[in-house]
Amino acid sequence: MPIRVGAQIQPQHADFAQMRDAWREAEGLGVDSIYTWDHFYPLNGDPDGKHFEGATALAALAADTERVKIGALVFCNSYRNPQLLANIHSTIDHLSGGRVILGIGAGWFERDYEEYGYEFGTAPERLRALRRDLPLLEARLARLNPPPVGEMPIMIGGGGEKVTLRLVAQHAQLWHTYGDPETYRHKAAVLAEHCARVGRDPATIERVIGTRGPVLEHADALADAGVDELTVAVSGAPTGYDLGELREVLQWRDGRG
Repeated sequence: MPIRVGAQIQPQHADFAQMRDAWREAEGLGVDSIYTWDHFYPLNGDPDGKHFEGATALAALAADTERVKIGALVFCNSYRNPQLLANIHSTIDHLSGGRVILGIGAGWFERDYEEYGYEFGTAPERLRALRRDLPLLEARLARLNPPPVGEMPIMIGGGGEKVTLRLVAQHAQLWHTYGDPETYRHKAAVLAEHCARVGRDPATIERVIGTRGPVLEHADALADAGVDELTVAVSGAPTGYDLGELREVLQWRDGRG
């Protein structure tokens, strides 16, 4: 199956109208998925620049698109009651006609916690909370009336080998992380070990991978290693969103056949 391309249109530094234009343009270009994120302040550029909230942005993304899968890379479990997060996603799934991916992770950006009054704690504490809350999220999804329209898979973000990848093996239909091909192959092998321990076929988990540098630098190697989807990060600016790299990656995808 051809590799997919996703675009993370980051909700920072641009106006909301410019972000909506970027979603529509990206869908028109042929991306397979469009993502937002779940932070309260920009992660690069002016630390106090414009920034929009993730769940509200996801609802608008659902209304502004027709075909693409949508979600966030990823919602922070620390900010969100897991049962409410399930309900929010299910409601947005109805708005989208069944296109939502429920992305979730343990959280890491300390300023978000400090500014909004959440306890940052330690990485092990945040991971324990995610381990505790994933079953609650799944149970609420099973009880909602009406249920989600689509399958609404769970995507867990992160690459921690002891806990995060074990949670991926236990709960996720998709796994999102960042890395070069060597890093990906190593972590995929660790994930396979966790899957073996819980009796799961690792091939049932789709791999959604981003890179910290130019995506095309590693695109062929990641695709050959079995990655299902490459994500392209697109930051906003006062002039809007530059989709130049996304266009190049889509041309590469289409050229692979």
